[in-house]
Amino acid sequence: MRGHEARSGDGWEDGVTAAPGGLFDLLRVAALVVDGDGRIVLWSPEAELLLGYSATEALGRSAGLLVSQENRWRARELFERVRAGTSWAGVFPVLHKDGSTRLVEFRTMRLSDTRGGVHALGLAADAETLRNVERDLALSHSLINQTPVGIAVFDTDLRWIRVNPSLERINGLPEEAVLGRRVSEALPSLDVEAIESRMRHVLETGEPLLDQQTVGRTAADTKEHAYSESYHRIEDPSGRVLGLAIAVIDVSARQLAAAEVAKARERLAVIADASVRIGTTLDLHQTACELAEMAVPQLADLAAVDLLDSVVSHGDAAAARRDGHADFRALAVAAGYPTDAIRAADPVGELASYSSSRLITQSVREARPILVERVSGATMPCIARDAAAAEVLRRAGVHSYLAAPLIARGEVLGTLSLYRTLNASPFDDQDLTLATELAARAAICVDNARLYGRERTIALTLQRSLLPHPPPGYDGIEIASRYLPAVSEVGGDWFDVLPLKGGRIGLVVGDVMGKGVHAAAIMGQLRTATRALARLDLPPAELLSHLDDIADSLGDSIATCLYAVCDPQHGRCELSSAGHLPPVLVRPDGTAEYLDIPSGVPLGVGGVPFSAEERELAEGTLLALFTDGLVEHRGESIEVGLQALLRLLEGNRRPLEEMCDMVLSALHRESDDDVALLLARRRR
Repeated sequence: MRGHEARSGDGWEDGVTAAPGGLFDLLRVAALVVDGDGRIVLWSPEAELLLGYSATEALGRSAGLLVSQENRWRARELFERVRAGTSWAGVFPVLHKDGSTRLVEFRTMRLSDTRGGVHALGLAADAETLRNVERDLALSHSLINQTPVGIAVFDTDLRWIRVNPSLERINGLPEEAVLGRRVSEALPSLDVEAIESRMRHVLETGEPLLDQQTVGRTAADTKEHAYSESYHRIEDPSGRVLGLAIAVIDVSARQLAAAEVAKARERLAVIADASVRIGTTLDLHQTACELAEMAVPQLADLAAVDLLDSVVSHGDAAAARRDGHADFRALAVAAGYPTDAIRAADPVGELASYSSSRLITQSVREARPILVERVSGATMPCIARDAAAAEVLRRAGVHSYLAAPLIARGEVLGTLSLYRTLNASPFDDQDLTLATELAARAAICVDNARLYGRERTIALTLQRSLLPHPPPGYDGIEIASRYLPAVSEVGGDWFDVLPLKGGRIGLVVGDVMGKGVHAAAIMGQLRTATRALARLDLPPAELLSHLDDIADSLGDSIATCLYAVCDPQHGRCELSSAGHLPPVLVRPDGTAEYLDIPSGVPLGVGGVPFSAEERELAEGTLLALFTDGLVEHRGESIEVGLQALLRLLEGNRRPLEEMCDMVLSALHRESDDDVALLLARRRR
């Protein structure tokens, strides 16, 4: 209560008298008066409770009734001092009616009546009770004044009546600046509506509210802080509501630490997620898209992946040209929300050359990340590709930028560029660490895709260089062929058409086990050897025997091969197989069958002789040679594909080029195996 204002809830009623406090009830202060002759002339009910004598038993009797024999001299001495006008306070042993001795604390003073008589007034309380109250008060005082927890006491009108030193520091205001005022008057920058609503709830219900969160500013700091508050109603022993107390703790550091832990967990989750989502294929463009999509919206609002053009073209990575420029090719752009800023990024697939002033050029040249915490008008041109793009980024609200180089195996491959627009927080060192980690992980996947792409290009170039050109026209026979390399990794499938003596034609289809450059190289050697042996005009079985010896000398290499020698002039065909699938023979009447010829063992096994079969080749007869990539599909028996091919060729009289396209369209479903198809039809 401040001053002498009468307010409802303070105990004042009509400005007359206040309700009693509970402390007197707790202490039970007794009052007794002794006259000049040492007789008790006044005895309060509390004295009866304290000492056991009723007023009837005590009044008129000598005060010696209350003092033991050994203490009477001391009592007389004290009584005389009081009569002389000296007040006395202290603890004195007093006899209780039950014969026990009680330690009682006295406050004594001299009283005078109208007749000049002298009396002694004694106010007494049980010493032990008083000591307990004093200890409780001292403890409360120490706790309130020394605790780091801010303590505020409010009256029932929600006005401050007490503030401890800790809360003074939290508020940034001394106690006298807030006493008698409401929270809204002293600290308007807090969420005072919520705070006073909680205060009213606690006053009305008596239900405490614990760990209530408030965020705001006080006079102690211009920055926002987070506070944890606990509200308790204050009542006296009789249950009368005196006000409420609030305990306040500044939990900004705790919340900041919790937020840092949460962010650390999020970063770990992003990194773990990245190891699953980035590099799912060995496709360079797909890997770049996965990186860009991984970065938004967890890390940035907009992300772009630009690789050095030499990397995309499967060359050696080179950070910059001699003139300081760097040639980039944009591979992926992703945004966490619809935004025009995406138009400011380099168009995917296009080549861009940037000078050393552009930040991504600096990033790849210096092989280090670059963080622009606050993008200004001066730094925007170093980020955007041109003035128009800079204006788009500015309107989109780009305020923070980060470029992380993609470094793998000591080579800089490109950059990951990150932008923030909606996210009001600028990039910080933690974001830089996360972006660098993402870029490092993604760079390995990008480099793997680059190396794989380069190897595949080499293998495909080698293989295609070794395959025959479109077959020229031959007398008496029409020929068409197709070759499809595997998308994932080039294999060792091949075919060939060999002109032989006497107008005969040699048809070859083979498949080297394995993938990549090694398989293509083995295929090239076998194809060259086949061509050389065919010039010797060897029968099919003998040619395969020599080819088997050659394959055995090439190391750990296994291949299947089918060799057929067609004689259009005499209508005969001799075939021999080294573990290859049998060819399809379609007769002039349209009936089709797989030729039942001994399959033999694959080339490179060695030690097993090959045999040959001869078949009639009537005019209009079609012979189809192929590799297993055409008919073998994952999850299906190869017999399913073989029967499907037979149905497609049966009764089909289309031109061979159309038949090749039709067969591939119908049967080629798998992209991870090579396919070779060779069709030959006897004609006039």
